[in-house]
Amino acid sequence: MSVDAATVRRIAHLARIAVQDDEVPHLQGELNAMLAFVEQLSEVNVDGIEPMTSVTPMEMKKRPDLVNDGEIADVVIANAPATEDHFFLVPKVVE
Repeated sequence: MSVDAATVRRIAHLARIAVQDDEVPHLQGELNAMLAFVEQLSEVNVDGIEPMTSVTPMEMKKRPDLVNDGEIADVVIANAPATEDHFFLVPKVVE
């Protein structure tokens, strides 16, 4: 994939970056170099390689997936004008 001068101007416009006409060729070269590097990365064979969470081998920290009330219901409703059984009471809006 190659970026032309019009695409550089459009990217600059979308990013809200002021680009002078004499800067366009340099930016065009930079963007083309980045895209070439990404294309080069897509050629790497990663079959059988496990995804990494870090450069050092470690297990991800996990917590049990349990539903709970956070054990702070009293703190959450402390400033509510009206509550009942840890629920907010609001005026009826539909009749």
